[in-house]
Amino acid sequence: MRIRRLGWAGLELEAAGSTAVIDLLEELGPMAELFGEPHEPLPRPNAPGTVSLALVTHLHFDHADPPALGRALAPDGIVLRPAPADGRGLETVAMAAAERGFAQLEIPTRVVEPWGTVDVGPFEVTAVPAADGFGDPQVSWVVAAEGRRIIHCGDTVFHGWWWLTKLRHGPFDAAFLPVNGPIHYDTLNNPPTYAQVDRPAQAFAQAATRRGVRAHVVAPGEYLEQRASAGQAKETPARPTRRSL
Repeated sequence: MRIRRLGWAGLELEAAGSTAVIDLLEELGPMAELFGEPHEPLPRPNAPGTVSLALVTHLHFDHADPPALGRALAPDGIVLRPAPADGRGLETVAMAAAERGFAQLEIPTRVVEPWGTVDVGPFEVTAVPAADGFGDPQVSWVVAAEGRRIIHCGDTVFHGWWWLTKLRHGPFDAAFLPVNGPIHYDTLNNPPTYAQVDRPAQAFAQAATRRGVRAHVVAPGEYLEQRASAGQAKETPARPTRRSL
């Protein structure tokens, strides 16, 4: 499985001639007035119009970009998503734009409940429980293909399902984890509207080193390839990498 970071929280996954994306974001639109313009590029999928599977961890504007998903998806592609928010008014306002966008653009979506598994082409994807700081519906995604298994944790904070996730779906060859409260950092940092913690990626890498965990800061546009090596996954950058350790 070949993995490319698309910036912010986005990933592009390639396996057996098929492509999937997670939390694709290309433009902020009106939200740029509040959050500022991106400080680094937001790479787009390599072949728009050919993506067979799109996953969104939750429907906040910076994780569910309906126009970008509409451009990325193949004619028979589909978006897998968490359940709609149960509430009204301010309780659902953070998800309203994405819901409207999916409906207006007639983008096919399918709700996957936590612990549900769906097969799309070479990809086996499972929604596992997650929880964000606002209480909005969210999942993390476990994706398996070509003998490799990764987890993308979205904006989840600490919760009580990690143990079950490990038992049911671990071990993982790569885990894309929150380092700034949410998973994303640096691309947007516009205090006081949006202010990240101090040096989030570096602090995460240092904490991982203290615990004996191998961590790599993946730059926007950078590839990682998960290859077999003596029966184990090997993380192989496909080009010179930029490390922030």
